[in-house]
Amino acid sequence: MAAVVRVPDILAKKQQGEPITMLTTYDFNMARLLDAAGVDMLLVGDSLGMVVLGYRNTVPVTLDDMVHHSAAVARGVEHALVVADMPFGTCHSGPDDAMRAASRLVQEGGAAAVKIEGGHQITDVVARLTDGGIPVMAHVGLRPQSVHQIGGFRRQARTPSEAELLLHDVKALADAGAFSVVLEAIPHYVAAEATQAAPIPTIGIGAGPHCDGQVLVSYDVLGLYDRAVPKFAKQYADLGHQVTLAAKQFVDEVTAGQFPPPPHQPS
Repeated sequence: MAAVVRVPDILAKKQQGEPITMLTTYDFNMARLLDAAGVDMLLVGDSLGMVVLGYRNTVPVTLDDMVHHSAAVARGVEHALVVADMPFGTCHSGPDDAMRAASRLVQEGGAAAVKIEGGHQITDVVARLTDGGIPVMAHVGLRPQSVHQIGGFRRQARTPSEAELLLHDVKALADAGAFSVVLEAIPHYVAAEATQAAPIPTIGIGAGPHCDGQVLVSYDVLGLYDRAVPKFAKQYADLGHQVTLAAKQFVDEVTAGQFPPPPHQPS
């Protein structure tokens, strides 16, 4: 039986040069399946707003949404470290409000850690949560919750000054107590520099091969979502097409009177 993954295990992987894996998940059954595959961390991402709830972005996702889905995921996991996203608006009204929100994700949602978008501006929140016993994964680069501010889902840290700011943010977040940091949609050479400099693991998504680990949205990996799929995502299966074919076969058989079959007639 695989061992339960905990925060020190993720830190040890960086020190030992072992790649870290993370996928998003939003429900009990998918969590159970991905956990059985040996994924190190399962992220209950606020990307559920797009791939599950049908929003255009992650901004409308509420804390109640995240608690609900995190609890479902936690019930399906035996080994992976469950990380839950702190949704829009829960981290920027002060450390105490953030602590209350994060506590719900841990107590009610069963998460072992939370993920927060933002740079040096949120180090007080990171410090408050870690001091309160809640591990924090940071998230810099493209921050989906800031989509309106940055003008869409655009690649970040493209200029020397932007790259310098990102590197400063990573250091500040690590100093504040974050146990890892997601680097999203940044140049590979910036991610490489951040990974080399950071004392904590970097988890890349659209950030090239030099990070300590990689994360993708499971619906992209499995071919279950075909709207606004990022170019860096790799599809490992086409389950969406298989689902449609299976449902169509059901419709055809019911329509033709082939399902359910006629009752067995005793001879």
